[in-house]
Amino acid sequence: MAGSGRLALRTLPGSGWVRGSGSALLSRLKDAAVVRPGFLSKDEEETLSRELEPVLRRRRYEYDHWDAAIHGFRETEKSRWSEASRAILQRVQVAAFGPGETLLSPIHVLDLEPRGYIKPHVDSVKFCGATIAGLSLLSPSVMRLVHTQEPGQWLELLLEPGSLYILRDSARYDFSHEILRDEESFFGERRVPRGRRISVICRSVPEGVGPGRLPPAC
Repeated sequence: MAGSGRLALRTLPGSGWVRGSGSALLSRLKDAAVVRPGFLSKDEEETLSRELEPVLRRRRYEYDHWDAAIHGFRETEKSRWSEASRAILQRVQVAAFGPGETLLSPIHVLDLEPRGYIKPHVDSVKFCGATIAGLSLLSPSVMRLVHTQEPGQWLELLLEPGSLYILRDSARYDFSHEILRDEESFFGERRVPRGRRISVICRSVPEGVGPGRLPPAC
């Protein structure tokens, strides 16, 4: 996969944000695993970072997680946002979620230290619906998706600061996803040095569950 020397296949001609194991897979998931680089302006990225920093710095980085999925992290849930941040999150809702989808509240904020990483996992269907969308702040990273039944099928997403990623349907249910640790952080042959990374993660409410607060389990 990363660094293996395989051809870096892309979703669109000239696109450098998604690569994978084959053109058929990329075509099939072109609307299910999406990266929108530059979704945030620099000012918008700084707005979110400034709002989140006072909350995050009161917490210590942790090195184990209830389901062993994350290493070197701190996290919070946030339901009250400034007017400027609410406008950004409204744009995420329009860009990533269908008209019939309700967003889970509060919103999950995950802070990875430079050595932190997220292990391969599939978010529980009990706590998350069909769509997950995340804003990336501060540091670039590489997200890897691997099919749970056919590990030869994989995608890698280059997530630069200010980008929005969207996982929906098959990419959300049939593939594990992870954020690569610094020493493994390559996008094809390109080294992607990891620093501290904050992600603001929006999720749809699970099918059959009304809007409201659910445990932060995804």
